[in-house]
Amino acid sequence: MAATTKPNVIVLGGTGFIGRNLVHMLVTQDLCNYIRVVDKVFPQTACLSAAHASVYERPNCQFKQGNLTSAASIATCFALEGGQKFQYAFNCAAETKYGQEEAIYMEKTHDLCVKVATEAAKHGVTKFVQLSTAQVYEPGKKASKENGKTGPWTVLAKVHLKTEESLRGIAGLPLVILRPSTVYGPGDIAGLEPRIICAAVYKHLEEKMKFLWGGDLKINTVHVTDCCRAMWHAATILSSGSLYNLSDKHDTDQEKLNNLLETIFGIKTGFVGSIMSNMAKVNFKGVTEDVNDKHLKPWSELCKRAGIVNTPLTPYLDQEILYNTNLSVDGSAIEATDFKYMHPHVTVELIREQIDYHIAQKLFPPF
Repeated sequence: MAATTKPNVIVLGGTGFIGRNLVHMLVTQDLCNYIRVVDKVFPQTACLSAAHASVYERPNCQFKQGNLTSAASIATCFALEGGQKFQYAFNCAAETKYGQEEAIYMEKTHDLCVKVATEAAKHGVTKFVQLSTAQVYEPGKKASKENGKTGPWTVLAKVHLKTEESLRGIAGLPLVILRPSTVYGPGDIAGLEPRIICAAVYKHLEEKMKFLWGGDLKINTVHVTDCCRAMWHAATILSSGSLYNLSDKHDTDQEKLNNLLETIFGIKTGFVGSIMSNMAKVNFKGVTEDVNDKHLKPWSELCKRAGIVNTPLTPYLDQEILYNTNLSVDGSAIEATDFKYMHPHVTVELIREQIDYHIAQKLFPPF
């Protein structure tokens, strides 16, 4: 690798949802000298779009399969020839599936992140950018700022908060933490995607789609493009030791999202009301199971009819994300550092783009 003013970067968890979009941005915008992408999942089996897969045709973008729970494997991931080093490390690696035991999150999120961050500090990276989650804040209608009271309401968020604290204790780590709200966009499978799939199911059933609680329940959002741009901004502009929220101007709630899904799928939407919602609290686990049972069979039928044999997409909604908890996040502070959201509002076009990403790969049935 020839001497250059452009940085060498390492993207950990680079074939996942946010990671693939970050790598694509870094490559297509020619921001780096060399990019090493590390993940346990190979690009060929990660359900990448043609555009996302094509980045590996570039000679300066290389994939390295790595077990990021293994200290020995991590050490090899950070090694570069010729005395060179990685200037920027972007950590997108963490368990993202809801409903896991805390021990699993500790191993695959906390312990993993501490190990990779420790190695990054050892190798003298200029900046280590850590993706956390805005679910670490105490839920409420008022948008949480960076100095807001924490009160994680998912097990995953509880572990992310602990991870943040542990990373701050690593000597010599030039850390920047980003706390995104619900991230959506091409490649999303766990953010807005389950609700989008539910809309497809109700289109198939020719029924009105109703959710628990009310339309004003906050599910604030940030587009994956803005999340990736903010990560680069964190590496190149933000000071070590800083922490910023990422959340768009849409102030997304259930009603706003439902209105978009009505337009896209041509369905009616609504809410079961406070009485039914409060009754559901008595046996919330059972209600959640019933709801998921209602959705899973017709989704399977839709996929079978479209010739889809295997897909990572599911309408399954874990009870943790069906709680009456507001994800209300103030993402404006980062704008004072000359960052601007390219997608300040969730639109029909952006949701369609997300759907089309999966339709093109035959993972989502055409509708």
